[in-house]
Amino acid sequence: MENRWRKLMGKKVVIGMSGGVDSSVAAYLLKQKGYDVIGVTMQIWQEEADNIQEENGGCCGLSAVHDARRVADQLEIPYYVMNFRKEFKENVIDYFVHEYLEARTPNPCIACNRYVKWEALLKRSLDIGADYIATGHYARVIQLPNGRYTLKQSVTQAKDQTYALFNLTQDQLSHTLMPVGDYSKDQIRKIAEEIHLMVANKPDSQEICFVPDDDYANFIKEETGTEIPEGNFVDLDGNILGRHKGIIHYTIGQRKGLGLALGRPVFVVDIKKETNEVVIGDNKDVFAKGLLADKVNFMSIASLEGEMRVRAKVRYNHRGADCTIRMVGKDQIECIFDEPQRAITPGQAVVFYEEDYVVGGAIIKKRQ
Repeated sequence: MENRWRKLMGKKVVIGMSGGVDSSVAAYLLKQKGYDVIGVTMQIWQEEADNIQEENGGCCGLSAVHDARRVADQLEIPYYVMNFRKEFKENVIDYFVHEYLEARTPNPCIACNRYVKWEALLKRSLDIGADYIATGHYARVIQLPNGRYTLKQSVTQAKDQTYALFNLTQDQLSHTLMPVGDYSKDQIRKIAEEIHLMVANKPDSQEICFVPDDDYANFIKEETGTEIPEGNFVDLDGNILGRHKGIIHYTIGQRKGLGLALGRPVFVVDIKKETNEVVIGDNKDVFAKGLLADKVNFMSIASLEGEMRVRAKVRYNHRGADCTIRMVGKDQIECIFDEPQRAITPGQAVVFYEEDYVVGGAIIKKRQ
């Protein structure tokens, strides 16, 4: 890794700055290594009053702009705000709404990373003469002996963000720097304190940036301008157990907020768009031995021939589980776990690892 840093010294890099401690320290580390650093905040919110942008902005709102600009001034690097509203609306918000309406549970951060923070930002950065883009993600970009670029997990498993970056392309990875991946969160905050960054103790953003109150259903209603129809809760045999508020309110494995009094804990096992039904079962019914996924993106390998043993994560906070993967179509991959896994959810990503390296990933289509 250090050899690669030295090789790239003096190159121009555009770093996405969210106003948080991670991207701020990343900018500092890059400058210390000799890069010509340019700070950029991506404006993603649609046309809104300033007070609404301030409330809803998350990592890219007005407070992010104010904090990022102040950090850039401290670091004495150029700073700009770039408008990515169109790209964010089409690739993140529209996707988010569509997936919920299709009875899937989306991961908007993955879509934002792939199509906004990388595809759109990288293109603009290269257009203005930059060699690389950089972010404050806890991950490491590695070029393997086979020539391919992949991600290596962060030195701190507690903050590792490789799961949300699985679908970056080889071209994008070859133009990406992630200096924070070599540090723990405590080390990053310590660096920020040592250089007196005003964001050293700023708390991390937890919610989805465009749904700050966590009310996904209301956001979807406002975006679509329509009411989501109620339907039936049913058991595994199709017997009606009660009425649900609309399929967008539920996800696989959910127990709370069902409003069912059945005398025992019950969970969402399946969501059927065709019949507008939410299937309810016991905890054991939420587990599955395998899954089928599509929209496959490989990193450490160019393609998969035959079977491969890997460790797979089916959601961001999943510890990962041993499994066997194989292609079952041009763009479909099957994953069979050694032990059944809980809450395998259509719409979420499954990401495959070999030791600390990302083999690739895909979007879960259905459990098996």
